[in-house]
Amino acid sequence: MSMSRSGLNYFQLAAADPTDGFTNLPLSQSNFEVQKPYDVSKEQRYSYVDGVHRLWVYSTDKPFSQGSDTLPRTEIRIRGYDYSSGTWQFEGYGYVPTGTTGVNIMQVFGGSDRATTSMVRVYDGSLTSYRNPVLASDIYNKWFRLNVIHDADGGRVQIYIGGVLKYEGSDAGGSSHYFKFGVYTQNDPSNCMESRWRGIKVFRK
Repeated sequence: MSMSRSGLNYFQLAAADPTDGFTNLPLSQSNFEVQKPYDVSKEQRYSYVDGVHRLWVYSTDKPFSQGSDTLPRTEIRIRGYDYSSGTWQFEGYGYVPTGTTGVNIMQVFGGSDRATTSMVRVYDGSLTSYRNPVLASDIYNKWFRLNVIHDADGGRVQIYIGGVLKYEGSDAGGSSHYFKFGVYTQNDPSNCMESRWRGIKVFRK
């Protein structure tokens, strides 16, 4: 059976991986800075066992530093790859247990009119970009692949779940960016918020 050029291009595009054309950058534990409530030890809010980062926080916890007016968080801030130009990508396999809600689990930090360029949140078992749109439903208790691409020069953000593009939109400007993942309290949170991560990678092109 012959296939038209347009049909071939369609299937090539459908099979494309979000990391195609990107360079995988080296990462180690030294690139991962844990930010947690200032009055507890790291071990009380974070563990790393068999390649899995587990991060949790309570809605009544303190902020990550004294005097900060931010909400409670236990996040990993990726060091060594801050950027102001180019196209960058975060990849990770995430897991959110039943009950966690009202929380950000991954963010691209930096914006001109707000603190972030992108946030992937969890509300009642759905992944969302900020409060909406919904990116994926019924995500509790299962691993999912998350890829977030930020074209800082073009001012665009793309979010992929399971290798499928779920969101594309404008970024929030700003001149300095970096990636974070974990749990950061948002509106209408559960008492305890938790996410787990493995296979963290950073790419650029």
